[in-house]
This record gives sequence, structure tokens and C-alpha cells, in this order.
Amino acid sequence: MKNNRRRARQGSLACIGIGITLGSHLTPLARSHIEQADVVFLAVSDGIVEKWIEAMHPDVRSLQPFYAADKPRMKTYREMVAAILAEVRTGKKVCVAFYGHPGVFAWAPHEAIRIARREGYAAHMEPGISAEDCLYADLGIDPGAFGCQHYEASQLLYYKRRIDTSAYLILWQVGAVGDQGRAGPAKNNFYRQVLLERLAKDYPLTHKIVVYRAATLPIHEAHIAHITLRKLADAKIDKADTVVIPPARKLQPDVKTLTRLSRVDRAET
Repeated sequence: MKNNRRRARQGSLACIGIGITLGSHLTPLARSHIEQADVVFLAVSDGIVEKWIEAMHPDVRSLQPFYAADKPRMKTYREMVAAILAEVRTGKKVCVAFYGHPGVFAWAPHEAIRIARREGYAAHMEPGISAEDCLYADLGIDPGAFGCQHYEASQLLYYKRRIDTSAYLILWQVGAVGDQGRAGPAKNNFYRQVLLERLAKDYPLTHKIVVYRAATLPIHEAHIAHITLRKLADAKIDKADTVVIPPARKLQPDVKTLTRLSRVDRAET
């Protein structure tokens, strides 16, 4: 019993990001976590990516079988975490590879690391290139120019959030808005119509927006479609697509604050 406890404490967990574009975004450190692990879990639904990871390690286990039709997503995620931690508790060095960045729109890695650390195991998250990083490069957006606000599409509907129309608005998972694991196309279209009505409170229907999807293979190009806001509900938007809404008004100077700061500057000269 004592030996088992001692061995269990030797277990470790590394949640890594493999990036978006196959082969191009994997960092040397993330690759070393894959190669040096005792077991590698893969949270990616792409067969080509699976073969690529399997070429780096003899024991790669897909987490995709945990998904099932009409199965609540949270149940799926909890089962994934349980499977990952079960291997850590046997004393194994476990690596879990996630698409993009392991900490972005991914509940399971955060939860697995939290539990592992609470139980005394070494647990680490290694960042990866995310869809957000690709978006800035492909669309030529500098988030420091006007600012960016990021919302998950469903969350924007469910909660009262303030939108600053002088900054970029980036909406994630618009193609899955309203999807709790059991939504079909009809429900998504209805939710997108409600999302459109919400956005129309702050933006004119003629405002130009972008539907974006990063390239997953080096031979592909990013998908960039320009449409008007009024077409959002009926546009072809996949679950991997992101909607980018450029600023609709100029930055408004805060005259009162600027005057106050100017007085301080003059006093110091």
C-alpha cells in the first residue's frame, strides 16, 4: 500500500496545445511533452491529426469516444477528466494534446490540472497558438489599436453585457450558439436570429462584419467572408467559425480626464 501511494505521487500531467495549422504550430517544448509521456490523450476530432500524433508516440488515446448524440457536454467533459486523472494516479507521466491553445474554450484541461494539483501531482499547461492568434495575423488586426472585446456567442445572449462599438467585437462559436449538446440546425438558426437582434441594438444592419476560420492544413488558406450584419442569421457559419465585428464609431476622447492629465504635465515642466 505504501509503495502504491509513493508511485501514485510520481504521476504528472501536461496539457499542451498543438496549435491550429497541422505541423506548423507545435512548439519544440510541446512536442517533447508528447514524446516523453507514458501515455498521450488526444482531444482532437481530426483523423489526420491523430495519425500525426501517433507517429510521435506508441500509446495515443483519443478522447472523442466520450462524445455521444444527446449526451450532455458537461458529462462528456467530466468523463474525460476522470480518464486522464486515472492514469496520473497510477504514477504515469500523462500528456493531453488539445487543438489550438489548451486553455481557450476548453473546460477539461483547467479542471484536470486543478484536481491534479489539489491531489499533489505536478500539473502544467503548455500554451499553443490559438485561433485568436491566427485571426490577428490573417485579418491584419492589432488588438492594441482600438481594443478587442471577446465573447462566447451564447454567453452574450444569456447575460447582460456592455458592448463598446469603438472596439472590435469578436464572437466565438457563433455556429454553435444555443448548443447545449443537443441543438440542431433549426435551433441554431433561431438563436442566431436572436443574436442578430441583440447586436442590432448597437450596430446598424448595414455594418460590415467578417466570418473567419483559420486554416488547419498548411496547403489551405484561411476562410474570410465579408457580409453585412443583417445576413448573420442566414449566413453559412460552421461551428469552427468566428465572427468579427469591426468598430462602428470612432474613439471618443475623455476631455475631462485629458484636461486633468494636461494640468499635471504642465506642472511638472
